[in-house]
Amino acid sequence: MTAEQDKQRYQDIRQEILAGREFSLAEVIGREGGDFLKGESPVPKLVQAITEIKVFIAQNIADSSGALQQVLQTWVEEDEASVSRHLQTPIVALSEILESIINNQQLLYELVRQVDFRWGQIYDERPYFQQPGQPPHPDDEYTHESVQQKLIELQEKVTFFVIQSNS
Repeated sequence: MTAEQDKQRYQDIRQEILAGREFSLAEVIGREGGDFLKGESPVPKLVQAITEIKVFIAQNIADSSGALQQVLQTWVEEDEASVSRHLQTPIVALSEILESIINNQQLLYELVRQVDFRWGQIYDERPYFQQPGQPPHPDDEYTHESVQQKLIELQEKVTFFVIQSNS
């Protein structure tokens, strides 16, 4: 069977199927819209990028209770501007976000405060909130220094990943 015969047979079958249908705007939209997303994912690029970052965080951060991971993932979701600038390379966006937190004490303190709060929710206990310039409580899992160190370690993994991806 030639390509022309295949095309004609397809047209005949299509006409037979459509013969019993009533014409409607919904039918036309349905027929024409079938090719609209051909080859593209129905999931928006921004959602794909945020998901990739969240998976990277989950797989690469050392966080036994998970509070830091959850809060950091929330910060990534809320920082759509940074992620939008790097839709093709979302891990670079994570690098920028981490760098901004590591290098800005106020952001770091706010992140730690939110992580402590989340820890309290997870364990249904009163969290230990370290105040800037004050020593941490001995039982505080998330101190300014410990969170900053975990973010630096994650940043190193991000850098290694970006270098590996570019080579």
